[in-house]
Amino acid sequence: MSNSENINNSFPQPRKEIIKMNSYSAPLENRRELLRLDFNENTIGPSPKVLEAMQKIKLNHISIYPEYAFLKNNLCLKYFDNKVMDINEIGIFNGADAAINAIFNTFGERGDTFLTTNPTFGYYFPCAEMRGMKIIKCSYLGDSFSFPLKEFEEKIITFNPKLIFICNPNNPTGTVLKAEEIMRLANYYKNSLFVIDELYEKFYGDSIMKIIDFEKTKNIVVIQSLSKTAGLAGLRIGFAFGNKKIINFINKVNGPYDINSFAVIATIAALDDKKYIDDYISKVKKARFWIKSKFDTLNVRSHFSGGNYFLLWPKKGSTYLEEKMRSKGILIRAMSNKKNIEKSVRISIGTKEQMILFWNLYKKIDL
Repeated sequence: MSNSENINNSFPQPRKEIIKMNSYSAPLENRRELLRLDFNENTIGPSPKVLEAMQKIKLNHISIYPEYAFLKNNLCLKYFDNKVMDINEIGIFNGADAAINAIFNTFGERGDTFLTTNPTFGYYFPCAEMRGMKIIKCSYLGDSFSFPLKEFEEKIITFNPKLIFICNPNNPTGTVLKAEEIMRLANYYKNSLFVIDELYEKFYGDSIMKIIDFEKTKNIVVIQSLSKTAGLAGLRIGFAFGNKKIINFINKVNGPYDINSFAVIATIAALDDKKYIDDYISKVKKARFWIKSKFDTLNVRSHFSGGNYFLLWPKKGSTYLEEKMRSKGILIRAMSNKKNIEKSVRISIGTKEQMILFWNLYKKIDL
């Protein structure tokens, strides 16, 4: 055996699930000076009050471990309109991804079943794989990508999944399952934990948070963040809302200081300027209406629904359009690795002015 082989084998081997799993990766480098229509982030940045609050941070505060009580109290009182949360029904995380991972870490065991839709947010799958879970998927229906409710319910009955994830609106199809329908499923199939990923809900407006009582419906967890609406993607802050016992279990798997002080201060400042967030959401909705009206006039397949993004099937190919757009300063994302939509691109929706820039360039490249 050579020395190189000895070196390669001179450490304990990871779990077999880690060796076999497909890691989730996203091309996030070299994007900052371009028009970012590729990852569904806020496209204009956070409220000026966020930057102002961060600039006021004292040097000695950076050397202190972060504190979370004031943030949680703000979330209880200010995060939802016309709804006050119990502080113990809120979990805060280093981004929504960390909340997702924590839920799998809390409930996912080898041999358990995980049920979701397809295509959907890709990070769910490595989280299930690394726990050795059996993955069951239901594909969306037809060219409109309708939710496969009948098949979904049949698979719940057949496989009795421990975890069920519904991205609502779904990324990347924008499909929406009505909040009342989710409540019906959860109240009937109580052996499953329903995790409702609502990162894009503000762009549609049918949050299950408006109707749920976590004391009565204990097997639902709702995930949200401020990345898509408030412009805090770079600071990583996410939330999980659920029954206080469920949230307590999920909190057990987190580190004691996973969210940094900058994210805490920025979140508090963002919640103090909800008008800025609401105005941005309104701009995106108006821009979605405008860009959809443009594509409605073309003989090019496109799909618009509940999110701050849409799908487009370019005439000259998804990779070609993605590369040409990037060379001109606009980022979009080819869906080459997404089943049933491999030939499409996903385009985030920003302001109308940003969509005009996209539209004018698109016409030159693909029409």
